[in-house]
Amino acid sequence: MESQYTIEQLTKAVNTAIEQLQFPAAPHNIYDPIRYVLAGGGKRIRPVLMLLAYNLYKDQPLDIMPQAIALETYHNFTLLHDDLIDKSDLRRGKPTVHKKWNENTAILSGDTMLMQAYRLFGNNAALSDFIDATQGVLEGEQLDIDFEERSDVTEAEYMEMIRLKTAYLLAYALKIGAKLAGAAEEDQQHLYDFGIQMGLAFQVQDDLLDVYADTAVFQKKLGGDIVENKKTYLLIQALNMANAEQKAELDRWIDQTDGDKEEKIAAVTHIYNNIGIPAITQQCIETLFEASHKSFDKVKVSEERKTQLRTFAHKLLGRKY
Repeated sequence: MESQYTIEQLTKAVNTAIEQLQFPAAPHNIYDPIRYVLAGGGKRIRPVLMLLAYNLYKDQPLDIMPQAIALETYHNFTLLHDDLIDKSDLRRGKPTVHKKWNENTAILSGDTMLMQAYRLFGNNAALSDFIDATQGVLEGEQLDIDFEERSDVTEAEYMEMIRLKTAYLLAYALKIGAKLAGAAEEDQQHLYDFGIQMGLAFQVQDDLLDVYADTAVFQKKLGGDIVENKKTYLLIQALNMANAEQKAELDRWIDQTDGDKEEKIAAVTHIYNNIGIPAITQQCIETLFEASHKSFDKVKVSEERKTQLRTFAHKLLGRKY
């Protein structure tokens, strides 16, 4: 009889494994921040995806828990350094490491966290994939930083940046899980493609939610991307589609680096509404989501076996605005 784990069972198992991780006691200013970051919560999307992909082919996904936790450790390392780069004060409602300790500690703890991720992953058939995934995310982060200094970012450039920064780790979580389970290379590729398209949809949706989410559901202050002039899908489309008057107004608000933040958010959102950006963005999300499932449909396992992973993908993109 096939043994399929539910999303809830795998999430609980991931959290338990993280709680049981052992780090040296000293120097405490390196290891305490790592414990702090890993205990900070999160949806555990990447390790659960890896375990679900493995469970498509093998009955005991917990056998690859060290590799799944390695991916989650790496992901949290990127968040730790992202917070430092962005000078963010809070992460998941708690002070960031550089605020709770200091910037030097954040750098050293992050670097140590990265090494711990490689130690956890171990030397196995998927190590080169893990290296590719981790390197790609850093390349995407650099592109995101580079885009802050540009006003001519194209949609294609944006998609490549989020492919690396967001979608890559989701795609490789699926590919690695399948590879460690002994899946055929063709299935590994279909799962990778599924993850890339799903990751792109997830990030474009995140851009949309930053402006239009129901705050009672999303529990996040809206408009942060507008205030920071982030080159989101919404802003890129607005700059491409705006008439001369709208373009001049958008440029004026982009150039404003101080002043009333709420006024800026309201003004830019008004321009988005007049151009029809919400509907355009939603159509992009739908197209990417449909493409992701076309790739998943090609994976050669039973539909029954695919149920949990398909459900997880729908939940990942099921937030409403």
